[in-house]
Amino acid sequence: MISVCLATYNGGRYVGEQLHSVLMQLGPDDEVVVSDDGSTDNTLAEIARLNDPRLRLLTNSGQTGVIPNFERVLRAARGDTIFLCDQDDVWLPHKVNRCLAVLSECVLVVTDCAVVNSELTTIAPSFFSLRRSGPGLLRNLWKNSYLGCCMAMRRSVLDAALPFPAHIAMHDWWIGLVAERVGAVHFLDETLSLYRRHGGNASQATMHSTASLMMQLRWRLDMALYLLTQPFRHLR
Repeated sequence: MISVCLATYNGGRYVGEQLHSVLMQLGPDDEVVVSDDGSTDNTLAEIARLNDPRLRLLTNSGQTGVIPNFERVLRAARGDTIFLCDQDDVWLPHKVNRCLAVLSECVLVVTDCAVVNSELTTIAPSFFSLRRSGPGLLRNLWKNSYLGCCMAMRRSVLDAALPFPAHIAMHDWWIGLVAERVGAVHFLDETLSLYRRHGGNASQATMHSTASLMMQLRWRLDMALYLLTQPFRHLR
């Protein structure tokens, strides 16, 4: 069973298009779990309009923030294979099948994506090239190249990564580092989604961080400490 995990907040403009691109690749027994963080726009209406029994919607009573909202949706996932999903992207055909094939040989896969604007016009044809993405625990602890909307993993990685520790910068960075710690990861050099960048994005993945140098150092030191002290079990 596949669980696609989507955290939403005021994503009504794009979420219907994204969910359509996801659902068309899933089977009847798979699920898309959506956790909405108190949207005040038409996000919930757009999700309801799809009227698909594979959609499970969780709603927060108030706004909790990106990381707690993603933790909530990941905890609710029931599948053996977990995909992370953003509310405003578009999955290209065969993304799910390609990830499933690669996950037979590793515990987590990251696919490339094209960076596009709000109208899906290409800004950069390869996020991997833009970010110099690749595996390596120390490499990614120093400069993260784990992009959540391009990640899929085995259930065992999610179990190892939860609960999220305090003071992590982003959920996808932490999950990627945990995967490096417990098993083999693979960066698949194939463009399998359109990564939409616009003024309302929650992540700053293609831009320089606005956090202070001290905060950036704290994130790295805290995550290094968590990774060294947790009794992770190696996965095959």
